[in-house]
Amino acid sequence: MTIGELENLIQAYGKDIYSFCLHLTENRQEAEDLYQDTFLTAVERVHRIDAGHNPKSYLLSIAIHLWKNKKRKFARRQQIAPITDDPTVFPETASPDASPEEQSIIREEREAVLQAVQKLPDKYRIPVILLYGQQLSLKEIATLLSLPASTVKSRLHQVRQLLRRELEVFFDET
Repeated sequence: MTIGELENLIQAYGKDIYSFCLHLTENRQEAEDLYQDTFLTAVERVHRIDAGHNPKSYLLSIAIHLWKNKKRKFARRQQIAPITDDPTVFPETASPDASPEEQSIIREEREAVLQAVQKLPDKYRIPVILLYGQQLSLKEIATLLSLPASTVKSRLHQVRQLLRRELEVFFDET
C-alpha cells in the first residue's frame, strides 16, 4: 500500500476510527491523541496494510493495541504516583424531528446506556463498541482482539445481561 492509498483510507474510515477512539477513551483530547497515534502507526506500517483484507479492521486493531498499552502504562504510573482524572462528558444527539420532551428522554436514555457501557471493564466494553458502534461482525471482532469467536459471543452475552440488570431500574424492565 502507498501513502496515497493510506490517505484514501483516512478519508474513508477517519470518522469511524475517531468515533471508536472517542468511545474507547471517553475523552475528546485523549481520543484525538489516540486517533493521531493510530494513523502515525499506520504510516509506519503502511507496507503491511492490505486494502483487500478489511483495512478498517486493521486500523481499529492498531487503535486497540495503542489504547491497551497506554492504559497499562497509566496503571503502572498510578501505582507509583497517583493522578486523578476528570469525569467525561458524552456528546448528546437526539432526533431533530422529535418534540423537546422526546429529545430530552432520548438524551437521558442514551446517557444512561453510555454511562453503563463506560463502567464496563475493557474486556466487555471494547467488543460492545466494536459491535454496536463500528458495526463489525463477531468474526471481525474476534480477529481484531485475537480471541476465538465463541469467547467474543460469550462476552457479548454476558455484557447484555450486565447492562440489562444495570439499566433495569432506568427503563422499568421488571
